[in-house]
Amino acid sequence: MKTCKWYIVCPMNRYNKLSLVNDEVINQYCKGNWKECIRYQKEEAGIYHEDYMMPDGTINYDLKNK
Repeated sequence: MKTCKWYIVCPMNRYNKLSLVNDEVINQYCKGNWKECIRYQKEEAGIYHEDYMMPDGTINYDLKNK
């Protein structure tokens, strides 16, 4: 499967490089089933979402300001 088209600019990419988000999350959503990613869905619909919202839609306040 192809990598999500938003991955290069997605905060999940940055968080992963900083080891703040594990490879499992990236492989499951960003490089796997990205159409199930809530971040992807909101981006496609033009709906605002926090940078620290996880692909499953949960808010990870530990990532805020990282």
